[in-house]
Amino acid sequence: MYQHILVPVDDSELAIITVGKAVSFARTLGARITFFHARSDFAATSDGAVIHALSPTEFVEQAAGNARAVLARAESEARLAGVPFASVGRTSDRPYEAILDIATEQGCDLIFMASHGRRGLKGLLLGSQTQKVLAHTTIPVLVSSVESNALTPDMDLALAVIKGEHRSMAAVMHGLKHVLLEARSAGSAADVRLLRSMVYYFRNFTEGLHHPKEDAYLFDKLAGRSHDADEVLATLRAQHHEEGAYIEAVDKAVNAYAGSPDGAHLDALIEAVDRYAGRLWEHMNLEEKFILPACQTHLTGPDWAAVAHAFEANGDPRFDADKAQGFDKLFLRLVTLAD
Repeated sequence: MYQHILVPVDDSELAIITVGKAVSFARTLGARITFFHARSDFAATSDGAVIHALSPTEFVEQAAGNARAVLARAESEARLAGVPFASVGRTSDRPYEAILDIATEQGCDLIFMASHGRRGLKGLLLGSQTQKVLAHTTIPVLVSSVESNALTPDMDLALAVIKGEHRSMAAVMHGLKHVLLEARSAGSAADVRLLRSMVYYFRNFTEGLHHPKEDAYLFDKLAGRSHDADEVLATLRAQHHEEGAYIEAVDKAVNAYAGSPDGAHLDALIEAVDRYAGRLWEHMNLEEKFILPACQTHLTGPDWAAVAHAFEANGDPRFDADKAQGFDKLFLRLVTLAD
């Protein structure tokens, strides 16, 4: 059976769904995955030429685009499932050719992808790209879904955004742990500014934006439709309430380490991060194992439309859309610096 699967990804919600399916498929087969993202050639644009001349550092960041963020989310899915993976990014304005080249170079025996179909203006892996891969490949291709054929688009969108945010949080947590373990291994000081930016992300995105939306929309709507999950919902709400204490403990440990970056303070910081990581992963697992399936069973079409609207950038006015976009940029910077 298949042993090495190439999974092309872009920055769309469909890619989040596709990655989940691909990881599950690979886990069943005992296969490994190579995630691939084709980024556009920023240097070939007029803006790219100007920025390259004025600020080489900014040019490097913009040329990389959001490739690291896209791949980091996919990696989180595989890491949580225990599926071995690698990631490749390549500049290409002809994604289908890059997909086929990478599949051959990496020795993949299956390409696992989806098609946006008629909705494909929002990402790189357009329906036409999928068709071109099918037309030119000598490697088997599994097309897992076609977005334009979806029977429950609001539900699919809401679940993809929620899981995507979970993968973003997991990626930042993985980066935080990586930075600290690298500092311990190398005997060097960790970048305190980076550590504080990561704490800021968890306090203001995870605790301040993501969890309040879950409480106000997902949890409340499920509680109004069914009592089957009341016990799990009570546990999750309590964990939301307790989250600030875990983040505060990490913040205090970062400040103590900043004042005295020795081995003892680093060990204390790692312990605080490990405690928070354990709680965060337990929390996300409860949601994805019990609450999201229960929502799929009990929520109505209008319920899902409201949830999707709230979690998207143009959602509830109580949640600042500009702030959400800012967190996307912060996430990209964090996973890039921690890589």
